[in-house]
Amino acid sequence: MKKKIDFTAPQIDRIIEMAWEDRTPFEAISIQFGLKEQEVITLMRREMKPSSFKMWRARVQGRGTKHQKKRPDSTQTFRCTRQKGISNNKISKR
Repeated sequence: MKKKIDFTAPQIDRIIEMAWEDRTPFEAISIQFGLKEQEVITLMRREMKPSSFKMWRARVQGRGTKHQKKRPDSTQTFRCTRQKGISNNKISKR
């Protein structure tokens, strides 16, 4: 039985944005939102147009920067400049 995770529209938008970012590893999404890589892929498939999903999968597949273990310097933090308003899985008003 699959677990059902409910996210708000802003949270889904942020997950998609993080998944598209080259330097944001899946581990960061997992820490912040509790989604494993396969769950992110499922969410992306569900929320995006088929052509956009195919483009994203081709871009992400095999990319070293999307996996923390494949990075040459694994001491980097997950935070980016656009992430200031996000704390503990809650998105503050901007």
